[in-house]
Amino acid sequence: MTTTFGELIAARADDDSPALHFQDQSWTWREVVSESRARANLAASLRKPGPWHIGLLLQNSPENLFWLLAAGLSGATVVGINPTRRGESLARDINFTDCQLIVTDGALRPLLDGLELNCAPENILISDAPDFSTAAPVAEFPTPTAKTVFSLVFTSGTTSAPKAVVCTQGRLGTIALQQVERRGLTRDDVFYVVMPMFHSNAIMAGIAPAIATGGQMALRAKFSASGWIQDVRRYGVTFFNYVGKPLNYILATPARADDAENTLRIAFGNEANEADIDTFARRFGCVVLDSYGTSEGGMRINRVPEMPSGSLGLADEGTIVIDPDTLAECPPAEFDANGQLLNADVAIGEIVNTRTAPQFEGYYKNPEADAERIRDGIFWSGDLAYRDADGFWFFAGRTSDRLRVDGENFAAAPVERLLSRYAPFNHVAVYAVPDPLVGDQVMVAVELYPDTEFDPAGFAEFLAAQQDLGTKWAPKFIRITDALPRTPTSKVIKRTLQAEGTNVTDTLWLRPGNALAYELV
Repeated sequence: MTTTFGELIAARADDDSPALHFQDQSWTWREVVSESRARANLAASLRKPGPWHIGLLLQNSPENLFWLLAAGLSGATVVGINPTRRGESLARDINFTDCQLIVTDGALRPLLDGLELNCAPENILISDAPDFSTAAPVAEFPTPTAKTVFSLVFTSGTTSAPKAVVCTQGRLGTIALQQVERRGLTRDDVFYVVMPMFHSNAIMAGIAPAIATGGQMALRAKFSASGWIQDVRRYGVTFFNYVGKPLNYILATPARADDAENTLRIAFGNEANEADIDTFARRFGCVVLDSYGTSEGGMRINRVPEMPSGSLGLADEGTIVIDPDTLAECPPAEFDANGQLLNADVAIGEIVNTRTAPQFEGYYKNPEADAERIRDGIFWSGDLAYRDADGFWFFAGRTSDRLRVDGENFAAAPVERLLSRYAPFNHVAVYAVPDPLVGDQVMVAVELYPDTEFDPAGFAEFLAAQQDLGTKWAPKFIRITDALPRTPTSKVIKRTLQAEGTNVTDTLWLRPGNALAYELV
């Protein structure tokens, strides 16, 4: 019988052992569950007809955790609202997922100003406002089942339509218990939760296994590389989950002779580069478990000790790489004496799993996206890879319309629409190029209107004025070209642009830092 996430939470109701640490405050498990039940009652008192969906536009905080667990206990569905989204995109996320209650805080509340929301104004709660109170009549809730939807988490897509991954109570409960078994986690572990809580990594890799074990959580509002080792020692952290570049950022801090003198046992995540994984493990005296997976579930590729340099590792049974046009499994990669891939045209294909399609729980109100993910009875990842003769996997990038920058997923189409507002740009194509450390960087190839030139200062001013510019959307590279490569039907061939990358004879501009300032390459 499947254990639900709500059952795991309820099991902690009479537990007086330490559960949560945030700054100088601490709560026992009994207190955490009590706070969560109070918020479940409050949500019930504000409930309106329709889907019982609660949007959380919150920074990492105990309040965010209490609302997550309130949903787990009551059967409500939480919607992780990404605060890097802006303007109409943010409004679309909230309205599309039918949020009838929004919980936010004073720092993020201004993001909602001026938006046309379906959520009633009285159902927008500011959790740190002086008049905020959880006082509400005690409510009776139906017991959540394994099929009760716990969360909707936004992920990337190939069109502008929002995609929200469905995760049921049963799936999250199963993930929590699997994490405990696979990682050897116990009640003595202390989980460092610092990844954004609107992201599935924070919930699935940090919060859920902490609840399953009855261990402790050390919560931080925002990741700080310089403060990381102090937090590990202060709270006795044994388990740290991450996505993307945190290992790299921590390694960039000055090394100390006593760095390995800490309590950390495991760093678990994905998308760290190989050099950082090895260096981090040595420097801090821990095991780094970096694996490939998807928010939708369906496949895993795990690092193993014997894997070659640059490899993702070995995949679960049923995961293969296929040609999306023929559905034929791709042949093994062939290499020259220098390790150069010789047969990329046939060895590279999309990562799929032929067995796990029934486990996919779908996207919310998006049958087109469901059909893209499940085709021919196969679960499609949207990622490219190749395998060597021994079955070791190597990542080869993402399909052209998806990008992942600093751990954030987004589609190219919304960025293209925004950049097309800039008057000199006639046609634009946005695509991913590899980040030297991890993930992607945003590159755009541009055809200018006749008799116009690219003005880097003017373009920077334009970007700064766009209120709906996502925090990761600003192009890293701008390629000015006379003609974009196109099919006979005038569709831009992005795979050609991606293959060329920054190795071009066209004029190329670079944004070297985080500021909106461009330099000629």
